[in-house]
Amino acid sequence: MRFAIAILFWALTCVPLSAHELTPTYFEMKPSIYAGVYTTTMTMFNRREDIKYYQIEVFDKDWNPVSFATNKRIIDLNYLQRTNFEIYFREKDVAKVMYICTRSKILKGEETSVIASNICSKIK
Repeated sequence: MRFAIAILFWALTCVPLSAHELTPTYFEMKPSIYAGVYTTTMTMFNRREDIKYYQIEVFDKDWNPVSFATNKRIIDLNYLQRTNFEIYFREKDVAKVMYICTRSKILKGEETSVIASNICSKIK
């Protein structure tokens, strides 16, 4: 029994896992060039060979969705590529924003791993 547990532990800890990266870890809001609109710039790096699409999400402190605007809500990012994206918020929503997250997305019918990665950055 101990041998089986040891083999299982070894298998689980030695399997390489990878996820995407989202930086900065602690973001700051800045006024944009538009009146009443704030912005922040994020950078994402894809370390997953099996995933190409990522969804941007924004949440408050209780994990409720917050309104935002960006040029793409779904990012198409190939393996080992990096991209920058800007997110815009209305002035009235800035106080609510706590987390900016990216979640891996799998195309319907595509055979790949079932491990989803969800990475979040928190407001400073």
